Amino acid sequence: MIRALFAVVAALVLSAPAHAKYFRTVVIDPGHGGHDKGGQWGLVYEKHLALDTAARLENELKKRGFRTVMTRRSDYFISLPDRVQIANKYRNAIFVSVHYNYTWKQHVEGLETFYTSSQSRPLAHYIQSGMMRKVRTTNRGAKFARYYVIRHARCPAVLVECGFVSNSRERSRMKSAWWRQALAEGIADGIVKFRRN
Repeated sequence: MIRALFAVVAALVLSAPAHAKYFRTVVIDPGHGGHDKGGQWGLVYEKHLALDTAARLENELKKRGFRTVMTRRSDYFISLPDRVQIANKYRNAIFVSVHYNYTWKQHVEGLETFYTSSQSRPLAHYIQSGMMRKVRTTNRGAKFARYYVIRHARCPAVLVECGFVSNSRERSRMKSAWWRQALAEGIADGIVKFRRN
């Protein structure tokens, strides 16, 4: 009886991490859209940068064999509850919301990745590390936050900030395709490591 109980417990312990990390779908959420421009400086709009980076991320993930779902594919508005509803339709999935940052403090720069739940924390760290290996800028780290979309998603969920539109140096970089491509590759690398570990 005791031996059987130990066998059951051991099986649960050994299988839990593998089950928790099993997913085949990545729901990609380009932030803002339509009348919601997000952060902006002149004609540089967060909504456009986020959509382009998200499309590049989708391409990178498909190369790696993932199934992808985009919450939006063009410049239109989608509410926060609708974004979450899309994410929660998929059982074996993770949710990655792509954004660019803005602050009135124009010297602030860098990349950061936010999570809410403990199941999402490792994903945030892997993605943050993946991006930092691709570009040279300030590492603002993986951090806890209570953003709506990651708070209400039932799957592992993160919100990625890909640099500050308000910082002149980062703004000039993010206007270049190589920066957006490098970050997309870094995010994809982080997702792959999250599934492996």
